[in-house]
Amino acid sequence: MRLIKRKLLTCLGLGLALSATMSVQAQTYPQRPIKAIVPYAAGGFSDQASRIIAEAMSRNLGQNIVIENRAGGGGRIGSEAITKVTPDGYQLLITTNGTMTYMAVVEKSLSYDPVNDFTPISLVGKYGLLMVTNPAVPAKNLPEFLAYARDPKNKGKINYASSGMGSGLHFAGELFNAMGKTDMVHVPYKGSGPGMQDVLAGVCQVIFDGAAKPQVDAGKVRLLGTTSSVRDPRYPDTPTLSEGGLTGYDLTYWVGIFGPKGLPPEIQARLNASVKTALADPDVQRKLNGMGMTLVGSTPEQVVQEIVSETAKLRQIAASIPGGVN
Repeated sequence: MRLIKRKLLTCLGLGLALSATMSVQAQTYPQRPIKAIVPYAAGGFSDQASRIIAEAMSRNLGQNIVIENRAGGGGRIGSEAITKVTPDGYQLLITTNGTMTYMAVVEKSLSYDPVNDFTPISLVGKYGLLMVTNPAVPAKNLPEFLAYARDPKNKGKINYASSGMGSGLHFAGELFNAMGKTDMVHVPYKGSGPGMQDVLAGVCQVIFDGAAKPQVDAGKVRLLGTTSSVRDPRYPDTPTLSEGGLTGYDLTYWVGIFGPKGLPPEIQARLNASVKTALADPDVQRKLNGMGMTLVGSTPEQVVQEIVSETAKLRQIAASIPGGVN
């Protein structure tokens, strides 16, 4: 009995010592550079946005945040890696809802739990996709397109390109079909780039693409609307799809920052404050708005709420897609 009591006291002492150590570390955090994993390839939208916010956070934290691109598995590999590190605040994840909500719906056996295996820090910003058409489509705006697409003469003749089965572009098209009572035909590609090329060539007539700005500005495609609930800051005069005729349509992407499960609350709070300070910087606002992003800066609780509500919504959309998304 004495031996058991002694062991319990020893374990309690070690626990208190560890807690005290973590508390001191949190108060002086950060003392060295921080690594932030971006689970996508360098050069893409998520990577560019991550570098902008990381650079601004580095300035107000007084330590560099070094981006490490760890692509693969649609973002799953890099996201999973953060669940296996020490929760000391020196390894973070900057990702999109692609790995936190879409993947939870599309993957049959995801290796991590988006809510329980991470410490949420903050949403950075939200952005929508651009719905664009080949100029040969005789519709100048969304109401005209809906009339054109619903015309029995055009049944089965309108193809929309996506970046693959179960992708955000796929969900955008199927939500459009369901709410707009249209029957556009889904044509999946290995990425939005090849899909856009076939829209330009007239093989497909429509694509929902977040990177379509160069083609829109060059007049190579026609912009009909944006998928998020707020207007794209780059095109303030272009109505959202909800404003244009599909009331309630909202398919929004977001970028968020996470730590591993068990991150001390003091460090979580320090990082959350750092994100909000960074987003208040006019230069950061200019750069991210220029990418089509509406800035957020949320509480950790709002991150969890976003994941839970969005996952439920995506499951409903997935259930309505012919043939499923898995």
